[in-house]
Amino acid sequence: MSTAPRPRTTTRDPQAIARRLSAWLATRLPGARAVDVTLPAANGMSSETLLFEIEHPEPPCRTCVVRLAADPAAYTVFPEYDMARQFRTLRVVADHTDVPVPRVLWLEEDPEPLGAPFFVMERVAGRVPPDVMPYTYPGNWLHAATDAERERLEAATVGVLARLHDQVPVTQAEFLAPPGDGDMLDRHVDAQRAYYDWVVDGLPRSPLIEDAFARLAELWPKEPGTPVLTWGDARIGNIVYDGFEPAAVLDWEMAALAPREVDLGWTIYLHRFFQDLTVASGQVGLPEFLRRDRVVARYAGLTGHTPRDLEFHTLYAALRHAIVMLRIAYRQIHFGERSLPPDPDTLILHHGSLRAMVQGSYR
Repeated sequence: MSTAPRPRTTTRDPQAIARRLSAWLATRLPGARAVDVTLPAANGMSSETLLFEIEHPEPPCRTCVVRLAADPAAYTVFPEYDMARQFRTLRVVADHTDVPVPRVLWLEEDPEPLGAPFFVMERVAGRVPPDVMPYTYPGNWLHAATDAERERLEAATVGVLARLHDQVPVTQAEFLAPPGDGDMLDRHVDAQRAYYDWVVDGLPRSPLIEDAFARLAELWPKEPGTPVLTWGDARIGNIVYDGFEPAAVLDWEMAALAPREVDLGWTIYLHRFFQDLTVASGQVGLPEFLRRDRVVARYAGLTGHTPRDLEFHTLYAALRHAIVMLRIAYRQIHFGERSLPPDPDTLILHHGSLRAMVQGSYR
């Protein structure tokens, strides 16, 4: 795993953001001030996160989080950031499930106060499996845990997906339906094709990504399945854990109505992504953790639904991840952090494993 600096994610001035946030807060909570405003060093690659404390006699939360739509000047990962949609999703999950999500406080759709729409939620204490260096490498709390502790975390995480999929009435999540016609899987994949076209507009296209779309068509499920509210970015790196139990499920910008296997494929694949990188560097990683057969068995036991067509759905997850990674690589090129290689496929960190999946040789 490269130890190069993280790609640029913002062009915003943290001190200016802090002043503007404090001014806005006073309009929502008279007499309040935002203090200790920070942009975490490990800020996300998409929407931005700001941490702050409220100075007020009766604060609705002592330590809060701002989720701010991505800086348009920072070559955004996604074409649009609908903060109202994310805010509403968190409310629906909180109202209809026992899945732990942060308590949302305010939504600001006017871009004037901070330069982009945002919402404020309560910060939940705990620990998150790291992406850099990945939790599959030695030196972090999850890698250092016992097999029993990791099994407990795995079971609890699959339980989050099971409860989310089973407890939210689809009628409460219709605003998350992907655009277009046809069933939700058709529409979900069509949206990814449109996203890919946006990413490569005016830039070299990826033959590997286009081969992966073609392979998806060959593996298309005979029965796509009943849609549910899917989290979208369903991975352990988006969960705050209290010990080994989920305390808060984060990052809902990719939520959509889709077959439940869309989430399961993403969970299984994203662990394999980190595990493959770890093995390629000569480390053992966590080969028994979040294995596909274990995730399937746990999920089936909790829901009565045996996940199916996972060859399709894990390939789809790898394809979706590849499009995001290609966009991030093109952003690095835009900011002069790397050069455009002769083969655009090499910009995709997992191009080897994705190619093997397309060819049917990945195990």
